[in-house]
Amino acid sequence: MKENIKIWLSCSVLILLASCQTKSAKHHADIAITNANVIDLETGKSSLRDLFLSEGKIQAILEAGAKNDFAVDTTIDATGKYVLPGFWDNHIHLRGGDSLIANNKNFLKLFIANGITTVRDAGGDLTHSVMDWKQQIADEKLVGPTIFTAGPKIDGPNSTWAGSLEVENDEDIVHALDSLEKLKVDFVKIYDSRISGENYLKSIEEAKKRGFTVSGHMPFTVTLDETVAAGMDGIEHLYYIMKGCASNEVEVTEKLKNGEMGFWGSMPALMSAYSDSTAQTTFKTLIENDVFVVPTLHIGKTLSYLDEVDHSNDPYLKYMGKGIIKTYEGRIRSAMNASEEARKSRKELDTFFGHLAKSLNTAGVQLLAGSDSGAFNSYTYPGISLHGELQAMVQNGISPLDALRTSAYNGAKFLGQSVGYGSISEGKVSDLVILDANPLENIENTQHIYYVIKGTQVFSKKQLSKFLDDAVMP
Repeated sequence: MKENIKIWLSCSVLILLASCQTKSAKHHADIAITNANVIDLETGKSSLRDLFLSEGKIQAILEAGAKNDFAVDTTIDATGKYVLPGFWDNHIHLRGGDSLIANNKNFLKLFIANGITTVRDAGGDLTHSVMDWKQQIADEKLVGPTIFTAGPKIDGPNSTWAGSLEVENDEDIVHALDSLEKLKVDFVKIYDSRISGENYLKSIEEAKKRGFTVSGHMPFTVTLDETVAAGMDGIEHLYYIMKGCASNEVEVTEKLKNGEMGFWGSMPALMSAYSDSTAQTTFKTLIENDVFVVPTLHIGKTLSYLDEVDHSNDPYLKYMGKGIIKTYEGRIRSAMNASEEARKSRKELDTFFGHLAKSLNTAGVQLLAGSDSGAFNSYTYPGISLHGELQAMVQNGISPLDALRTSAYNGAKFLGQSVGYGSISEGKVSDLVILDANPLENIENTQHIYYVIKGTQVFSKKQLSKFLDDAVMP
């Protein structure tokens, strides 16, 4: 009997010790960000929080200073700082042929240095290199943003951009989509330089049948309603939205079909026929069909004023290299050789697009912040131009909160990535940017970066500055 009591007492002590050890055991966190003003992009409110990150995910979010049982490897004191999801640039290009592979790879550091942790590559001719970089970045063997890529664009015969998949009939469309599936692209991008209206709509429909997200330009030989009805998810640039807001859209479409009018020639006619009632109907259609719009205001202004602005001393020119700078010559030459009337019209169009972006946002159409940076797009620099886009939105009357939503928050929604990205909540990927000042008060504060966190990688202001130093091209 005494022996049984001894055994029972021994077991009780062991259970009690185990219980105590469990209570005193700590959770582990790779990184803690303490005392941070965490911005909620849904509500626009910020609250003081401590964030605990492990294995590239947000493990816990607690009130700042609350008792916790975390054992932390690295602590970042974010007192007086503001934290939001790492920025997304929702329209870039990695392209320019084999001779510019190194230049494009160099862009990756520029994105991270500017707090951009994700990019949407909207079509190019460096797909194999991009796919390699994408994997290396995912494995954290290469510093750069997460890349979602369209691979080569779909277009018609004799397309403008090198590497495009040219479609002239139904069989071509099938082959093009088979190729994109084999490449495992993240979405499909359709361009409008040579594709027929019929093949354009069929390409959208077939891509949607295969489960792709589809974005693109729109040939003016189809209407915006036809494009949306075919299943288009994202409209790149505002030319096509303007067309859908014009009371004469059908008439202009017929003239384009008959060769009586060209793309640029139609701009004044469409702009002057803008109708608020037509626009509101168009906005409603876009909202009901969950179509996103990428305004690209910053590049629009940059290109519209090439004839007036001297870019020779731009700080970011030194990161481009001679090869990229040479690709700028075509647009510069076109701007300089344009007639006074054409220059005036381009600037009027730029102003009009600013108002249109504001109207879209006011109506509730979902916008995406995209820079359109990359080779051939003169003086629209990777990294910094995303901040220019956010500023352009605010300058045109969009609130800083709504502008911020167009980056990571809407970018994740558009690509169906909201489970892992787009907001700060437990379980999501720990792609974060810590700012020195509140971007809700001044959108220019997005450039005042204190830290960038990309998964398990932590980059201080000093390291970000070194990325810029290292990115200088000969």
